[in-house]
Amino acid sequence: MTQRVNLATVMDRLAIDDVITGYAVTVDDADWGGYRALFTPDGRADYRAAGGVEGPAEEVAGWLAETMRLFPVRQHLIVNRRVRIEDLGGYPGDAAEAQADYVNPMRLESGDDFVSGGRYAFGLARTDGGWRLRSVTVQEKWRHAAFLATAAD
Repeated sequence: MTQRVNLATVMDRLAIDDVITGYAVTVDDADWGGYRALFTPDGRADYRAAGGVEGPAEEVAGWLAETMRLFPVRQHLIVNRRVRIEDLGGYPGDAAEAQADYVNPMRLESGDDFVSGGRYAFGLARTDGGWRLRSVTVQEKWRHAAFLATAAD
């Protein structure tokens, strides 16, 4: 690999990281227009493993806008990012996959806390406007809500 290819790969990785960070910020800030803009026109999101919906990003953004009203305080923490950019014989291609773990503390209107964690799988495509999400799949691994445990007692 030449230095130029290495630099291009580093720049791609930084741009992909920026998209993933943008994803977390748009959800936390209820910026649904920004959320939609992160996706390719045919982009999809799948939140079924966390009790949500699956479908075109445009439709899922509407579902998120309604659902997230229950949680006026939220803060995604996305860590342990692993990025794989399509390899075209030693040159970076126009597709990438990323996995990243998350912890998502949220607070309900009642003041009760709800925390979940798991892993995101992101599919990305290079577009004329930069890297965009083709897909987001949430794989929730755990959740904790003290008010649910108390209610069950």
